[in-house]
Formats: sequence, C-alpha cells, structure tokens
Amino acid sequence: MAVRLFCYRRTMNDSDSSEWIPNIIMGQDYDRRYIDAPIHYDALENLAIFFGRDMPVHRHAQYLQIHYIDRGEISFHIDDKIYHVRGPSLILTPPSVPHSFLTKPDARGHVLTIHQSIVWQLLKDGLQQEMDTELSHGICIVRADLEPEQRNQWPLITQTFRNLKVEWFREHPAKRLALHSLVSLLLIQISRLSAKEAESSAVNNDDLQIFRRFSDLIEEHFREHWHLPEYTDRLGISESRLHQICQRISNRSPKKLTHDRIIQETKRLLIFSNLSSSDICYQLGFSDPAYFSHFFKRHTGVTAKRYRSQQQ
Repeated sequence: MAVRLFCYRRTMNDSDSSEWIPNIIMGQDYDRRYIDAPIHYDALENLAIFFGRDMPVHRHAQYLQIHYIDRGEISFHIDDKIYHVRGPSLILTPPSVPHSFLTKPDARGHVLTIHQSIVWQLLKDGLQQEMDTELSHGICIVRADLEPEQRNQWPLITQTFRNLKVEWFREHPAKRLALHSLVSLLLIQISRLSAKEAESSAVNNDDLQIFRRFSDLIEEHFREHWHLPEYTDRLGISESRLHQICQRISNRSPKKLTHDRIIQETKRLLIFSNLSSSDICYQLGFSDPAYFSHFFKRHTGVTAKRYRSQQQ
C-alpha cells in the first residue's frame, strides 16, 4: 500500500501576505480521479477517515462546500462564528471562506463540494431575484430549529442528497447533467430555509488569531511533544488564556488538541502506510513502543493493530 499522506496546498492572500491559510482542492488532495470535476461528493465518514475528524482551519478557493449531518454532532467554525449542532443539520461554506470543524465519531452524512461557476449560473438564472440570497455567507440550518412548515421541507433536502449519492457512484447516461440539476435543486432548497439559521457564538478576532497560531505551532511541533508552557511562551500569553480560547473555539483543551493531532497522524500512517507500530512510534517522537501503544488505545479505545485491520 503506497504512503498517501495529506499535504496542504498553501496559497497567500495578496491583502495579507503574513497569514497563510491552507487551500484544499478535493480533486488534487483527496481523490485525483476527479481532479477537474466541478462537483465532488463523498460520505462524511470517508473524509473523516482520510483528513481526520479534527480538521484545522483551511479553505476551498473557488469552491462552495456543503456538509449535511444526518446524525451525530459537529462543531463547525466559519470565519468568525462557531456552531455546535447535532444532526439532522446542514452547513454551507462559501468559496474561500476559512473554516474548521470537529466531527464526533458517531457523525454520519454527506459532503458536497461545488465549483462557484455553478452557483453563479444559478444566481444568473434567477435565484437571487426569487430568493433574495447570494449564498455568499456561511449558513447553518438545524432541522429541529425550523418552524413546522419549514421542517416539512427537510425530507426534500435529504432525498436530494440521496439522489446525488446514487448519481455520483453510478455511470448513467447524462450523468453530468443530472448532477448539475440535482445541485441546482439542492441550492434552491437550502436558500428557502436559509432565513432560519442556527444560533452561533462570535469569536473575538484576537482570540481567533491566537488559536490559528496555536494550531500552526501544533502542526510544526507535535512530533516533538511540546509541553503547554513551550506553546504559551511562543504565543506570549498565559496558559489560562490559551485554555479559555481553545475551549471557546474548539470546545477542547490545548492538551487535548495536541494529543488529537498525534492520534490523527497515527491513524493516517496506519491506514496509508505499511509501517509497523514501532516504526510509527519512533516517527512520531515516542521513545517507548509500549507507552505509544497505551497512548493510542487510551485515546481511541482500540489497539493500533486492531484499528488498522478495521480500516482495511
């Protein structure tokens, strides 16, 4: 099995050359069979296995993305807002808008990535005049929060996603046209419910910048097993403030975030490489394979060997 680790494709905003936000292109970073596809579909759990359930801040330049949560929980951060929701729910992220999320292990659903040209065409065809929407800001809709009349429309969205899934995985005549039609229908259905958004909490911009810097430091040093004071010294803040920021934005402690990153990388190596557990142990900065095995089982509930066999 070839090693296939996720690699960020970084782009830089001309207006702020000091801040780098990873740009993920699904057809290049996830599945090269669809490198030029204007529409990409996959199950939420498949993407969680590949990228990890703890997805750090990133963006999709020129692509709108829709997460449909059929069941389970997700914490989603779009730009300066944070949503903690349970399924059934839906989250729409406009092109190029920074976002991150944490899906719980029981979360199931769909992820649809759509090139912005399709959205523009739909708006040009009359959606903007009909619905008074541009789909240009983050949207989070929870079925339980809808009015009864709106809630009756939810099965239409569910069925559209099911139809998209069937169409995506089968080779029928006029497949491309069918996908475009279903995506257009889905965007119309979402726009009809977009006035009733889920509650969110705003994030102070300074706190958001600190969280992003902390995330970058984790990415750079998780193999070195930095202790919390090493992070706070680099950030120039107290441990208590970092703890408050992380709890507010990600609903997890700084220590949990660093451990999650190690577990995420371990899972990737177990899935996409033939490295032994001992080799992975040393590659991730552990000196004792026995302790590494205990660490992984404590955080996942299964041994590394069992996890690899389950995924295969």
